[in-house]
Amino acid sequence: MEIGRVGVWTRTDGLAIGEAAAFAQRVEALGYGALWIPDAFGRDPFAHAAWLFAHTSRLVVATGVVNIHLREAQATACAQRALHDQSGGRFLLGLGVSHGTVMEGMFGKPYPPPLASMRAYLEALEAAPWWGPELTGTPPVVLAALGPLMLKLASERTLGAHPYFAPPENTARSREIMGDTAWLCPEQKLLLETDPERARARARMAMAGPLTMPNYRRNLMRCGFTEDELDGGGSDRVVDAVVAWGDLDTLVQRVQDHLDAGASHVCIQPLDADSPTRPSLELLEALAPRLCKSS
Repeated sequence: MEIGRVGVWTRTDGLAIGEAAAFAQRVEALGYGALWIPDAFGRDPFAHAAWLFAHTSRLVVATGVVNIHLREAQATACAQRALHDQSGGRFLLGLGVSHGTVMEGMFGKPYPPPLASMRAYLEALEAAPWWGPELTGTPPVVLAALGPLMLKLASERTLGAHPYFAPPENTARSREIMGDTAWLCPEQKLLLETDPERARARARMAMAGPLTMPNYRRNLMRCGFTEDELDGGGSDRVVDAVVAWGDLDTLVQRVQDHLDAGASHVCIQPLDADSPTRPSLELLEALAPRLCKSS
């Protein structure tokens, strides 16, 4: 599987289904290597990936990420293998353990120990029966890993890791833990806005949910931020570390910072300055000549 140096992470749930297909086609045409889609409260990622595969020819579609506590491993394995077969090997399965605040607070489900849960899930995924056609190659997996033990598991049992909501300093630390060969695919929010007040206000909208989640807060504290800096929407220092804003040169440099820190692929999330629900295709078009020439 070739995903290049740069891909796109975005929610297409705010787009009509035809718009989502057109968006994926444009991402592919611009030269981005992969389109990462979440598993949250919108379209089912497996069904949506099938739709996107039907309207693209080269683009990798990746899940960023499937919540293992809401999907039985057998069902996930069958969906993964079916999409691998259907797409000619263009499906990348990202798996994650979600968050205690989500599982307990929203779904009323227990939140078991993350590392043991993921290890058991990977074992069940690999052992799942498959009565479909013989597959060409092994369907790939990456993990939403932030802490050192999950990063080690990702490097030992899967292609690698897909960290979310973390600055380049986290990429450097993750690479050191995982070694040289594992895939490291961090997400990075980008916003084309040079006015500091407007940029940080929009950035805080995108950060509001993650900043309430213990997993992300602990990881930012590993990166040197204090707990006080994470409260109240995040200090300016936190905002500027997690969301790259400014002119095109500034945004390109942030992507390069991740690559220099050891990322093998950077998943850029193009924030629209005026809409919290739609990705900025205009930003992707402006960045493509700078970011996709080697993708």
